[in-house]
Amino acid sequence: MMTLYDYLDSGNGYKVRLVLAHLGLPYKLVECDILKGETRTPEFLAKNPNGRIPTLQLEDGSHLSESGAIVWYLTEGTKLAPRDRKARGETLQWMFFEQYSHEPYIAVARFWRHYLPKLSPLQEMDLPERMAKGYAALGVMEQHLARRRFFVDEQFGLADIALYAYTHVAGEGGFNLDNFPHVNTWLARVANQPGHVTISHRN
Repeated sequence: MMTLYDYLDSGNGYKVRLVLAHLGLPYKLVECDILKGETRTPEFLAKNPNGRIPTLQLEDGSHLSESGAIVWYLTEGTKLAPRDRKARGETLQWMFFEQYSHEPYIAVARFWRHYLPKLSPLQEMDLPERMAKGYAALGVMEQHLARRRFFVDEQFGLADIALYAYTHVAGEGGFNLDNFPHVNTWLARVANQPGHVTISHRN
């Protein structure tokens, strides 16, 4: 059985748990409190030298890290990963968008405002730009979803999972989604998919 090392509030870890749930794959969950440095111990660093969750231990005892790599590995040949070459490219396009134009702003603002007792002066200075770029990413999503039910090929898949993880908790970072009706409709549609689990789900 696979073992997932994860922190339950993490959107990146949630992507993996959501994929595992949708595919009905059994796994053992080992919680690691990143706020207490539990991913920086010698034992954890032996599994992932980068000291981050999620980290997935495969059945053969090897380890795979980085949420995008893990979910791509898990969904190969399944209903969540498109078989068409162009659709695969578009899925990767949205996954890269999430990691470079979405997560650094929406997820970081969420962490700063929801988990830190107080922002540092540098964080206070940086926050307005984080918020502006987070709203810009939401605007890109809103425009795309105005004409589509899901992000790629009108079918629920990896691109939706990657973007849902931090978008559905964007409010915890102070983002107001009231002006993004198509994003809100899509969020509800994803949450209504069979097999859906919440971010705080415990296996």
